[in-house]
Amino acid sequence: MNVTLRQLRVFIEVARLQSFSRAGDEIGLTQSAVSRCVRELEGEIGLKLIDRTTREVQLTDVGGNLVSSVSRLLTDLDDALREIREIGEQRRGRVVVAASPTVACRLMPGVVASCGRQFPYITLGLRDDVQSDVVRKVKSGEVDFGVIIGPFSADDLLSESLMTDSFCVVSRDDHPLAAHKQVAWTDLEGQQLVMLDYASGSRPIIDAVMQEYGVSATVVQELGHSATVFGLVEAGVGVSVLPWLALPLPAGASLVARPLVPRAERTVELVRRRDRSLSPAAEAVWSLIRQLPARAEDLG
Repeated sequence: MNVTLRQLRVFIEVARLQSFSRAGDEIGLTQSAVSRCVRELEGEIGLKLIDRTTREVQLTDVGGNLVSSVSRLLTDLDDALREIREIGEQRRGRVVVAASPTVACRLMPGVVASCGRQFPYITLGLRDDVQSDVVRKVKSGEVDFGVIIGPFSADDLLSESLMTDSFCVVSRDDHPLAAHKQVAWTDLEGQQLVMLDYASGSRPIIDAVMQEYGVSATVVQELGHSATVFGLVEAGVGVSVLPWLALPLPAGASLVARPLVPRAERTVELVRRRDRSLSPAAEAVWSLIRQLPARAEDLG
């Protein structure tokens, strides 16, 4: 049996309007095309569905039964197609994004809020993980994509630069470095440093810059969270070098941040699997994140 969706829709319209000509007008077919569709459907089923006279169209008992059954099926089909179309129009779906801690804390809250306003039927889940775990989850497919610290390169991943971020020195407001509007990297010579540990994507970059300028300083503490760094700096344990994304400073803290010069940069990058296309919903969130400013210092 080779019954087509077109034949069924034409038959339902004829039954609803009880007229071949009015059904044709409704669906944009000639009366002869409507009659042909109904005949073809009857031929495929092998039963008469409509009794035709010059004055009226009357359903047979079989035709009446078919109308009730097919109407429900077509309604379910239309609902399913509508849902698929909504997914295709980026209005529905679940998206999971993993981000490095400073990125998750500073950038992603605004993205989550914007997604809720612009795409109310997209559920956006956020995972804040150290960089190595973000990359692992992107590769395994546990998350749709990641936001990480770069520069980054991997054969099986595609990355796209999102913004640049530079570095600052954080000290107590009574520290000698706080008197400067900006601090040279060489001014860190001999300082006691409270630093983020190597789970941070920033630490290798900071070490490389300090080596480039021949800075010799003592790292007295290595920590996993910037909040703990701020606490130790405020306690007078030392000063810290942090990316601007690790700010703002805690409210009420006796701390100041000064830009480090010459400006050294890290990048914030979007990363996803090379062998897998993003879903329409994930593509919408990816595009939303791309609207962030090009420099971390320009964040509101």
